[in-house]
Amino acid sequence: MVAAFNAANPDIELVLNVAENNVARDTLSTLIAAGNAPDIIGPVGTDGANAFAGNWLDLQPLVDSTGYDLTQWNQAAVDFYRTPEGLIGLPLATFPSMIFYRPAMFDEAGLNYPPRNYGDPYVMPDGTEVEWTVDVLREIAMILTVDANGNDATMEEFDPNNIVQWGFAFQWYGEGRQIPTMWGAEELWNPVTGKAQLPERWRIGFRWWYDGMWKDHFIPNAAQEGSDALGAGNPFNSGNLAMAQSHLWYTCCLEGTTWDIAPIPSYNGQTNVRLHADTFRIFKGTQNPEAAFRVLTYLVGEASLDLLSVYGGMPARESEQAAFFARLDERYPQGVNWEVARQGLNFADNPSHEAWMPNYLKARDRITAFSTLLANTPGLDLDAEFERFVSDLQAIFDEVQ
Repeated sequence: MVAAFNAANPDIELVLNVAENNVARDTLSTLIAAGNAPDIIGPVGTDGANAFAGNWLDLQPLVDSTGYDLTQWNQAAVDFYRTPEGLIGLPLATFPSMIFYRPAMFDEAGLNYPPRNYGDPYVMPDGTEVEWTVDVLREIAMILTVDANGNDATMEEFDPNNIVQWGFAFQWYGEGRQIPTMWGAEELWNPVTGKAQLPERWRIGFRWWYDGMWKDHFIPNAAQEGSDALGAGNPFNSGNLAMAQSHLWYTCCLEGTTWDIAPIPSYNGQTNVRLHADTFRIFKGTQNPEAAFRVLTYLVGEASLDLLSVYGGMPARESEQAAFFARLDERYPQGVNWEVARQGLNFADNPSHEAWMPNYLKARDRITAFSTLLANTPGLDLDAEFERFVSDLQAIFDEVQ
């Protein structure tokens, strides 16, 4: 993409500076501190951008001066990037979350597959139709969790110390806010009161996850997720996990053709789909705003479909979505139900699970420590841990408020 741009635009030299994911944040911090930040940064999502809040250029003046057409996207996609700093991005990649599942494991257990569309019921083994809820997901996942002797997690003979197949996992859940979002769109910082909070729906979600690991055993704990049996950290790809919640970007890293996707289950009649959205942004301190904007519009325009095929991101530009999924079908020819991804945009979490908080990076580290504790420690007093978590977050917020 860089070579193609430079060939077509001899008056601008675009130089690529790549940092690996695990060091990208520190690398960018160092470059900014040294006064040598890139003009254009990305692709980066909400969480990554929040870590550098205040450093993004408002694109609206450049849009106005060049007459750039924002109507090529729907209004909501553009407004997603409007913040108190201004218009800090243009739509590129969207990554709705979904349930990845392995049909062969459902066949072996004599279970019907998850619904194909949002709003469709799930058909239980006895033929009754029920709403596809988090409780139904748990019930099915326990049947799909099997020990070495062939007993599933609903049976009295089940051996939780000798599991060979798990029913469900939150695949790569990051610092932890992704987990309870299935129970509702919430924030840990209340923008009205300025106070830390852990809403009841999120407490219920965290408890469901915790009990799934340590009581019901259908969710692998941290040690199990990191084991060779579950792909040393990539559990669904191991072939020993029946269902996983992840995002469309997971199509980057799947092997084989024995999987499909299904809707996110509901809770209390509401469905909340975690949404990631990545794009390129222009550094506020750039000395080349007009040239950077030309590059930016190339990346989100002419180059977008090729880039998105690499990133695994559904185009925000609806006219490109059919071609995008056609390319994915070439890679995964089993007939994946991509309509689930399209439908998921209608249930995107708002506020986002990656919403900004004061003292963002330090707060984020405390959230990571909280989810790490739950994933590694049986026998916790969750109510006490919830209160400690909120108290610690409040102290972190107060440092900068």
